[in-house]
Amino acid sequence: MSFLDLDDGRIHYEMAGPTSAPTLLFSNSLGTSLAMWEPQANALMQDYCILRYDTRGHGRSSVSPGPYRISQLADDVVVLLDRLGLQRVHFCGLSMGGMIGMLLAARAPERLEKLVLCNTAPQIGSAEVWNTRIETVRKGGMGAVVDGILGRWFTAGFRAASPAAIEHTRRMLMETQVEGYSACCAAVRDMDGRDLVASIRVPTLIITGTDDPVATPEDGRLMVERIAGAEYKELSAAHLSNIEAASAFTIELSRFLKA
Repeated sequence: MSFLDLDDGRIHYEMAGPTSAPTLLFSNSLGTSLAMWEPQANALMQDYCILRYDTRGHGRSSVSPGPYRISQLADDVVVLLDRLGLQRVHFCGLSMGGMIGMLLAARAPERLEKLVLCNTAPQIGSAEVWNTRIETVRKGGMGAVVDGILGRWFTAGFRAASPAAIEHTRRMLMETQVEGYSACCAAVRDMDGRDLVASIRVPTLIITGTDDPVATPEDGRLMVERIAGAEYKELSAAHLSNIEAASAFTIELSRFLKA
């Protein structure tokens, strides 16, 4: 367990795999932790130095006063890379993590080798939806929203067939502190990168889930149209495709990084 000290808190991160190999950085979704990437970390640590971290407000990272901004969360990644002496990395982010990746690619492309944007969009949901979510969580805690989130994140078939994966995800959500979750809800609410993505020149793979109601395949195809040279892959999954379609996700990720 390692921590990076910031001016207003600390970031929890983990590194595994050969340090001589290319570094693959994973960024978690809203309401989860670096543990969401266990299927990919376990499968790829022979070929990559795997760097995972808990986004500010999540996991073992500090919950500094909110609201946060996606730019603030992207700055945390740059500081992490600087402190670890990493000039360039592959970046893979899902949902909120994908938004962080978009901003990094647009503003600090020299830090990224390749970019993988998973189940994400330049703008997710409306201000009304996010304000309602924030109010609900502040009044009732994470338990007030967890079942609805799981219903959006995984298809009914997967929820029935994979209770262990669902319980693991439920624990991550329930362990997320309300203030950190709310602060990151605000960051997602306020992100509108529809013009920003057109400036991305980093080699990019877009991964979507056929049944994702949060960041739809249409959202993914729009990003492919706007990001020059971007590749597109649609998996049979809902929002957390790296868990629901773990093997297929890892295969596509590995293929793209090695191409």
